Amino acid sequence: MSPSAEAPDPPDPTTPGPPSTVRLVVGRIGRPHGLRGDVTVEVRTDFPEERFAAGQVVLTDDPEREQLLVDTSRWQGDRLLVRFAGTTDRTAAEKLRGLLLSVDADTSTTPPDPDEYFDWQLEGLTCWSLTGERLGVVREVIHLPGQDLLAVVPGTAEQSTEVLVPLVAQMVPSIDLANRRIVLDPAVGLFEPTDGNVEDRG
Repeated sequence: MSPSAEAPDPPDPTTPGPPSTVRLVVGRIGRPHGLRGDVTVEVRTDFPEERFAAGQVVLTDDPEREQLLVDTSRWQGDRLLVRFAGTTDRTAAEKLRGLLLSVDADTSTTPPDPDEYFDWQLEGLTCWSLTGERLGVVREVIHLPGQDLLAVVPGTAEQSTEVLVPLVAQMVPSIDLANRRIVLDPAVGLFEPTDGNVEDRG
């Protein structure tokens, strides 16, 4: 189980219900490839051929360069190589390294895999242990290059800082969107023990 490969940013908390559109993360720019401005892209979408087709516009997390136009894209083995308009040499490509790429999409779209979830679906859900102890609430989903994490704000006085839980089936055996519950089986010591008498606020 995992968030959708296209992982949305969290919705505006002042707006009730899911947003009408979400910004979906579709990739991150890696190192330059060759001398003509190509870059490798760490793909985070199930539709790379569509998202990175020539002529498509992707948004970035750089306020000084808010969007990029795809000039060309091609696969080299299991690596996606993309050249963006105006990036014509290795020096220019190096300046794009690390940029997070996203697109805006309607929330009526759903992940293709039933075991995948959009970030906004998980944020705010209450987390419980296998024995029924309330562990906390998901603040956000963090996407790292090799792993996704649930940032959980604990529901105990003993631990005030958020706990990062790897979003893998072994540690997150159950997600119940209808009842807004997540069951966790975290590593020993990841959460401080609770007394089991915490009021159910889920």
